[in-house]
Amino acid sequence: MNERRSDTTAPVTRGSGFLRPGVVVALLRRPDLWATAVRSALRLAPPGWWRQSPRLPLPSADYLHFRMVTAYGGDGTHPPEPHDLVAYLEWCRAWPAVTRRS
Repeated sequence: MNERRSDTTAPVTRGSGFLRPGVVVALLRRPDLWATAVRSALRLAPPGWWRQSPRLPLPSADYLHFRMVTAYGGDGTHPPEPHDLVAYLEWCRAWPAVTRRS
């Protein structure tokens, strides 16, 4: 089991973690997921996201904290892993086809 040390990891706040080089590179390597990433970002962004710095459609800090706790456990300070973001975007892209079949 991977042991994570939360005392050496910065808290996940609005925008942190998702703009890490590893996460960006993982997404750049998958152009088939770019449209899905943009749609997901716009869906998760709070209303008026363009009025806050950074002017990016990023989810609220509370939502990110909740997702990091549910994904990695602990106190929610673990930043997202690049492969987890890619897996999430693949799931988002596949979900409409799954729901159409049922």
